[in-house]
Amino acid sequence: QVQLVESGGGLVQPGGSLRLSCAASGIGVSVYAMGWYRQPPGKQRELVAAITSGGSTDYADSVKGRFAISRDNAKNTAYLQMNSLKPEDTAVYYCYLTRIGRRYWGQGTQVTVSS
Repeated sequence: QVQLVESGGGLVQPGGSLRLSCAASGIGVSVYAMGWYRQPPGKQRELVAAITSGGSTDYADSVKGRFAISRDNAKNTAYLQMNSLKPEDTAVYYCYLTRIGRRYWGQGTQVTVSS
């Protein structure tokens, strides 16, 4: 049973930083693409960042230069470092793993950027 568990969300002031973690169990993540989506209040879920098994990354234009996705295959974990946070980054953040055409999701972690 593949499970993804996010952690690291919370309340942060504008300009602050957070690091989200996505720990996988039931699967070795090294050969699969992983990434993060987010769903702001009242809006659709949107892709934030993705990382391939080889380490190539891609980002939404809105987070380029501020967010960084990484992975530690030995720890079966992906990360999302978020810097210079803005109120519009407020959302529930979900990690995912894609395996042979099937996508697995975590339960989500809330990120709130507010003064």
